[in-house]
Amino acid sequence: MKDQRIILTLDAGGTNFAFSALKNGEEVCDPISLPAYANNQQKSIETLLSGFQHLIDQLKEKPLAISFAFPGPADYPNGITYNVGNLPAYAGGVPIGPLLEEHFKIPVYINNDADLFTYGEAIMGVLPEINQKLEDANSPKRFNNLLGLTLGTGFGAGIVRNGDLFLGDNSCGAEIWLVRNYKTKSNMESSISIRAILREYKRLAQSDEEDLTPKCIYEIAKGEREGDQEAALESYEIFGAALGEAIANVATLIDGIVVMGGGLSGAKDIFMPSVMNVLNSDIQSLDNSSFPRIHQKVYDLEDAAELKQFLKGETKEIKIPGTEKTMTVDCQQRIGVCFSKMGTNQATSFGAYTYAINQLDK
Repeated sequence: MKDQRIILTLDAGGTNFAFSALKNGEEVCDPISLPAYANNQQKSIETLLSGFQHLIDQLKEKPLAISFAFPGPADYPNGITYNVGNLPAYAGGVPIGPLLEEHFKIPVYINNDADLFTYGEAIMGVLPEINQKLEDANSPKRFNNLLGLTLGTGFGAGIVRNGDLFLGDNSCGAEIWLVRNYKTKSNMESSISIRAILREYKRLAQSDEEDLTPKCIYEIAKGEREGDQEAALESYEIFGAALGEAIANVATLIDGIVVMGGGLSGAKDIFMPSVMNVLNSDIQSLDNSSFPRIHQKVYDLEDAAELKQFLKGETKEIKIPGTEKTMTVDCQQRIGVCFSKMGTNQATSFGAYTYAINQLDK
């Protein structure tokens, strides 16, 4: 990317709002973090205005747009938030997009954080990297679709199809946290989140320790911290099995590369075996016959041996009937699962930047 246009961005959390300005995908002035005032609408909106103005005052050039992630639910195309979770000041419908456009006289684009994470990875992250590796391996295979998953306080998702962010008709195009977990009779976020790891460890270890974090439980699982190692390992195995089921459900519809990010991805060496076991398992029909859980072969692209097989595929030459011509095809239907290399925050920031640039160019 060599675009010289400046875009203002924001990381909107329940505690702080972090503002930055990007050119060519890189920060061009000192970022600023201000209190979010999550329960006070007037003060929170004043923070939005003053934070962006602080950036503008540092710049030598006028920014061309504002683009940022804001927690849902929301009507993202129209810039209206209905958040009732970590930013209750914006409950009920607050048109922050139109408000900012009126104040700064530039276009404003608002999206979900998981959507922008996925968009950043699709445009500048794992998707072009994987396609370049396939090209280098002389494979005819290319991927155009990406499912992005964020693993942390909650369980979020984004979908990019053929270079376009998929939002759906109600900005609800990737609400994966609501996918049902039939084993627990609850939603998947109840099993794929920080609170899920803590809950399962306390249940299995019969512990009432209050200061535990997922990192603590990871260290217990690795034998680096005192605690119930078996319970810690099983907690992440349960997490991984639920994650595998969620990916399998969505992969039957999206059929593309899966990239994950978020704080819990740091424990991937423990939970990924459970994920892959589910994705490459069989499922039984009511007549006791079995078939693959999903149609595609799934590779763990973090594993060097599996990556090599993924890149190799099943390439061969086939003849076009009635002619002397042949064509090179890759007969293996497959997808890959991987983790963000640039990091969730940077991918989200890049996503916000590139989304604005692409919208301005339409």
